[in-house]
Amino acid sequence: MRAILVLLTLALPAVAQTLTFMKSFPGSVPPYVEINLQPDGKGEYKEDPKDENPVGFTLPKEDMDVLFGLAAKLDHFSRTLESGLKVANMGAKTFRWQEASKKQDAVFNYTEDPDGKVLWDWFERIADSERAHIDLERTVKFDKLGVQAAILRVEVLRDEKRWTAPQQYLPLLDRVAKNESYLHMARTRAAALADEIRKIKTQ
Repeated sequence: MRAILVLLTLALPAVAQTLTFMKSFPGSVPPYVEINLQPDGKGEYKEDPKDENPVGFTLPKEDMDVLFGLAAKLDHFSRTLESGLKVANMGAKTFRWQEASKKQDAVFNYTEDPDGKVLWDWFERIADSERAHIDLERTVKFDKLGVQAAILRVEVLRDEKRWTAPQQYLPLLDRVAKNESYLHMARTRAAALADEIRKIKTQ
């Protein structure tokens, strides 16, 4: 009987889990950000809550373990994170945990919770990386003279150790490096950055 119960348990589908970050800050650029993460590393980035074609990306397992681990340390947002301190408005931020039909939100402007601050910074880094990817993709397709500046933006994230999933840039960097219609300096930087990212993949 016990063996049968174990087999039945293994046959049950995994409970869907989603970790979400939302920030609404009218007047900032962008005024809205939403990031949805799945345990398998699949993520979505939006700058409009009604966006039906979000930017997709994939984070490595070790990053997902950290992010979902932080959510667990924060009791999946079942407790208050708002510090209550009189600080400047930095936008209404929401952590959301969804598991099956259950949903739990924690809304804050600023938090002093150490785990909350680390998770907040993680999501800000993801948002910065996705905006840099969007900018690089736009310039590669429509603004060849702007590609150099877009690559520099990615390099700044690298230097500040604030990029996430750098492998997502590879197709665009390779396209620039191999196409003589782009400025020589942009092609050189693209090739060098692509080589660096490939070394990260093999470490």
